[in-house]
Amino acid sequence: MAELSNQLMAAAVLAYLAAMVAYAGEYAFGKRSRIGRAAVRPAKQLVGAGAPASVADDVVPPADDVAPAADVAAADYVAAARRNRGELVGQIAVGINVLAVLLHLGGLVTRGVAADRMPWGNMYEYILSTTFIASAVWLGVVLARPAVRHLGLFATLFLVVMIGAASMIAYTPVGPLVPALHSYWFIIHVSTIIIGSGIFLIGAVPAAMFLIRNGYDEGKRRFPYTLGKHVPEAVSLERLTFRLHAFAFPLFTFGALIAGPIWAEASWGRYWGWDPKEVWAFISWVVYAGYLHARATPSVKRTVATWIALFGFLTMLMNLFGVNLFFEGLHSYANAG
Repeated sequence: MAELSNQLMAAAVLAYLAAMVAYAGEYAFGKRSRIGRAAVRPAKQLVGAGAPASVADDVVPPADDVAPAADVAAADYVAAARRNRGELVGQIAVGINVLAVLLHLGGLVTRGVAADRMPWGNMYEYILSTTFIASAVWLGVVLARPAVRHLGLFATLFLVVMIGAASMIAYTPVGPLVPALHSYWFIIHVSTIIIGSGIFLIGAVPAAMFLIRNGYDEGKRRFPYTLGKHVPEAVSLERLTFRLHAFAFPLFTFGALIAGPIWAEASWGRYWGWDPKEVWAFISWVVYAGYLHARATPSVKRTVATWIALFGFLTMLMNLFGVNLFFEGLHSYANAG
């Protein structure tokens, strides 16, 4: 089962890569891309610029200014074909993404079966579980809101990097659970932390793309703002960012600041001990609380609030990798079975 888990995770990474390529195809040729937008050329282009619609219906432009009907029809046909091709590629990307999520789930389940416990006992398993939640949430978002499907390129890229980093840095063979984790609070505390963290992590994708799209709308044409012309409108990206973070925050609050201290008191005889993991979880909580407060404050610009959310993302990465690799503490399970 342990070997099957490794094979399923390898297949999941390949599926995420294939989905990323397909998402990139829609990103280039979908209806929000430059090519896709060229498909929507209104008939008013045949009359003088700025003429009202009522005038446009009555005015017949000079024959020299009118493109032949056959050429217009051919151009519209080609543009529509490209747009439809982008739509098809996007649907294929979602299908491959579903396969990747199922493979990812299979890798987690088989690892749990091999270890005879929940697959959250060490840093490697924790990252795999968190990225699974991030992937499942992303899939739910894209199925509910196909308009944001163009972000799939960046979401799957993020997942490939995270899973690849976990495999190279934190891989741990299957083994028994360390004694400190033998508690029903193990499931309660860790599961809520994983769900909240996974949503926070995937929420960084629309957050980053909002800043890029907003910069593009303001006239910035250097990289990475040039990426903004292919993604959904800035308003919808910012709204999605807020909803994901607002949903994740109560879960993370319960897991980190309620269930965690209760388990710590039962296991170590104190609610708080300034352990590195506790400290960084609290830092993440403060940053995300600051984001939500800034987002709810009318005088704070949405770009400023979103930068706070991205700073929270960096603290989450520190929680996932840095604490276990660079600090010693009661939560240091990087090499635990």
